[in-house]
Amino acid sequence: MPKFERPQPPVFERVEDERLHRKQRLAAAFRLFGRFGFSEGIAGHITARDPEFPDHFWVNPLGVYFGHIRVSDLILVNKNGEVVKGDAQVNQAAFAIHSQIHEARPDIVAAAHAHSIYGKAWSSLGRLLDPLTQDSCAFYEDHALFEDYTGVVLDTSEGKRLAEALGETKAIILRNHGILTVGHTVDEAAFWYISLERSCQAQLLAEAAGRPNTIKHETARLTHSQVGAPKSGWFSFQPLYERIVRDEPDFLD
Repeated sequence: MPKFERPQPPVFERVEDERLHRKQRLAAAFRLFGRFGFSEGIAGHITARDPEFPDHFWVNPLGVYFGHIRVSDLILVNKNGEVVKGDAQVNQAAFAIHSQIHEARPDIVAAAHAHSIYGKAWSSLGRLLDPLTQDSCAFYEDHALFEDYTGVVLDTSEGKRLAEALGETKAIILRNHGILTVGHTVDEAAFWYISLERSCQAQLLAEAAGRPNTIKHETARLTHSQVGAPKSGWFSFQPLYERIVRDEPDFLD
């Protein structure tokens, strides 16, 4: 078979170019989340670490619909929760959660959380996902469960506990709350969220229909190595990015 060279995440010489790239990907992720129906009122947030100031992150402004967000709407928040770029408010829960995840995981660039329907439904069961499909194997032995729901996360101490539960994994199920994913790029974090939401949907459907067959441990581990790597998440986001560029190019404004 001919060898297929996959595209790779870009490398930037100038921090300004890398910042713009992350912001464009972030705005695109919001548009896609809006299109997929992940928006619920003012809930939900995706963050991207700033490449020059690693204790700052870009995030959506409070109260703006995912499907309307543009690059110019994004706000920059520092480690104290202060908005240092932009003229909108930050969601307090976004800061409480994401500030602690970014601090605990210097390896990741982005984190995504929303109140999408299947992630919420699955979270109420208080269980990890089973390896039922090839796609769900991306999360095999690579997602965690935060079992202690205490209400809206408004304090950084709660965000710290959540970050500790996440550990070194790519995703976490927040019991009675929803799901959250992280990535070494915005692209990766956004794609893992979309895929995890659909994996929750698939398992809910399968269990409602009968008793699904799980993939064997060795095969699930192998499949994880094939579909669950950071570059696989990044690459899987590229067709979605091209789709939103073609359909809604105003997000780049």
